[in-house]
Amino acid sequence: MEPLASKIRPKSLKEFVGQEHLVGTGKPLAAAIRDKHLFSFILWGPPGSGKTTLARIYARALDARLYELSAVSAGKDDVKKIVNEPDTFLEGRPKVLFLDEIHRFNKAQQDYLLPFVETGRLTLIGATTENPSFEVIPPLLSRCRVFVLKSLTGDELGQIIKRTKIKIQKAALDWLVSLSNGDARIAITALENTHRLYGTVTVENLKNTFEHAFIRFDRKGDEHYDTISAFIKSMRAGDVDAALYYLARMIEGGEDPKFIARRMVIFASEDVGLAQPTALVVANEVFRAVEVVGLPEAAINLAHGAAYLSLAKKDRGSYDAYFAALDDIRKFGNLPIPLKVRNAPTKLMNELGYGRGYEKYPAPGAGGYLPEKLKGKRYFK
Repeated sequence: MEPLASKIRPKSLKEFVGQEHLVGTGKPLAAAIRDKHLFSFILWGPPGSGKTTLARIYARALDARLYELSAVSAGKDDVKKIVNEPDTFLEGRPKVLFLDEIHRFNKAQQDYLLPFVETGRLTLIGATTENPSFEVIPPLLSRCRVFVLKSLTGDELGQIIKRTKIKIQKAALDWLVSLSNGDARIAITALENTHRLYGTVTVENLKNTFEHAFIRFDRKGDEHYDTISAFIKSMRAGDVDAALYYLARMIEGGEDPKFIARRMVIFASEDVGLAQPTALVVANEVFRAVEVVGLPEAAINLAHGAAYLSLAKKDRGSYDAYFAALDDIRKFGNLPIPLKVRNAPTKLMNELGYGRGYEKYPAPGAGGYLPEKLKGKRYFK
């Protein structure tokens, strides 16, 4: 039986919900589909945000021959088989390869794919939940445009759920939207299974469905995010045992150790910060050890780092200060920089007052370096 998520999958942009910054009127993907513009690109975003659907809509609009592979199970031979199939380009039907979880293709596999993308024998659409600048080799990345997808909003999820035509109580709808965390696939699968099991979709029945043993939502997607979240929050709370448990769970489950190490580097500045500056040094060395040593031994390095970060003092001052400053930049734009801190490389600029009044080593708290509109503003507390 065809899953409900597949039955209601949009076949055109008119039916597609979400990602207005990409598919709204005049937006890049909408324009590419409208103009039948053939090019390679990567869709980077969370699970259930529409990556596969957009790839299929694009290929259908171009009347392309679409091949779909998952980088988890596919390899060079699968790519070779597609390339060696009779070309259809002269018939006006380009070959489009949709490579899901492209970040799971190793360097050698990506190197093999590169010349086919470079020469146009294949048009590549990659999909990933990971930052492609870390996971895709630079030569291949440079030949692809990257589109960033966002988690679906509650309203967008609500629209998608209503398309199923399954009757659902308002409280149950709100509960399902909240628990789905922006992932349409989770929402539709839970809704379908609840309806099949119980006939009516209530909050209680949804809870029972989520707890039922056979329901496992996208182990490499939803659980991936839930477990890394639990790992980070455990370190933030200083709970070493919980952090090590979630670390072991991720490693045993096949999580990419570099993904874990990168999150630890971020955590070292975001959560530990100035309270223990050596945390960033340790986290970076753990990342380096993961690259050099590899699993299974690198698990020891990750455990070392997780324990250190959990026990470290915490200070989010620099993190909070940065985003407070960023808010003002987005609110006020590029405010005029005070003349005294501007560079004065020419005589004219010197005469105009550039650099005048600047003290190389002023008294602490002297101020006067922020734009006039922000005079006296304090970000770092």
